[in-house]
Amino acid sequence: MAYEQFIAIGHETLLSTVLTVTPVLLAGLVVGLIIGIFQAATSINEATLAFVPKLFIVGIVLLLAGPFMMATITSFFQTVFAEIGRINR
Repeated sequence: MAYEQFIAIGHETLLSTVLTVTPVLLAGLVVGLIIGIFQAATSINEATLAFVPKLFIVGIVLLLAGPFMMATITSFFQTVFAEIGRINR
């Protein structure tokens, strides 16, 4: 396997990872930021106030972005397996 093929597979791996986890991480970040501002403004320091909404929103995002995430992962694995098949020839 040539050095360029390793670089291409590594690039595809990183790109697929970023595309897959970005919706969930952004939703958790935005909700956490909003809840943190709310807690700072009201001086409410309840741990469940921060955890439950994040859990709920991340679950919704997983349901909504699940098909996109699965398509991204499927495309990545198809690419990797095609490269493996091409290398073994």
